[in-house]
Amino acid sequence: MTAREDILSRIRAALQDSPQAPQIPREYRAASGLDTDALIELLVDRLVDYKAQVAVVPETEVPARIASLLDGARSFVVPEGFDAGWLAGTGDDGGSRRRVDSLAAPLSVAELDGIDAVVTGSAVAVAETGTIILDGSANQGRRAISLVPDHHICVVKAADITGILPEALGRIDGTRPVTMISGPSATSDIELERVEGVHGPRRLDVIIAR
Repeated sequence: MTAREDILSRIRAALQDSPQAPQIPREYRAASGLDTDALIELLVDRLVDYKAQVAVVPETEVPARIASLLDGARSFVVPEGFDAGWLAGTGDDGGSRRRVDSLAAPLSVAELDGIDAVVTGSAVAVAETGTIILDGSANQGRRAISLVPDHHICVVKAADITGILPEALGRIDGTRPVTMISGPSATSDIELERVEGVHGPRRLDVIIAR
């Protein structure tokens, strides 16, 4: 028997002689149990704490809210699959201000850097953590468009708000590119000096459509 075989034999014998590890019951939460109003209230509280601007409006008022937030923006980009009806109030049907990004015709980073704002939908939101999740679906587009422009306007449908992360993960396709957003981009240096906009949009406006 070689030295290696001797060592392995001793390890196997030790494992066979050791008692079985006790089974520890784990009762992880799978749902929050909160109703729609409570979920919205909790999500708003978390997002505001992260310095995002939040508006809760009926879905019919989403176009007017988007138009108001884009007032003064020289240009904005939307993913190809974004609901065109939600842009009706902007008065721009693909003219000088609106740019459309798609997989077939993606805008370059330099082009995105010159655009003032981006408007996207969302896949799901987590109220407890104040997190909005994008998964690259048609109404959200490529990750780059939500990271490069300085102002992100994101529409979250009330039906897509979950209480806790396990609920949210059950609704998304884990094989897709996932972006999790909790407030505007921010970081702090060793002296805890907060700097916004280093790794993404400096301003985040969330529209919760009821």
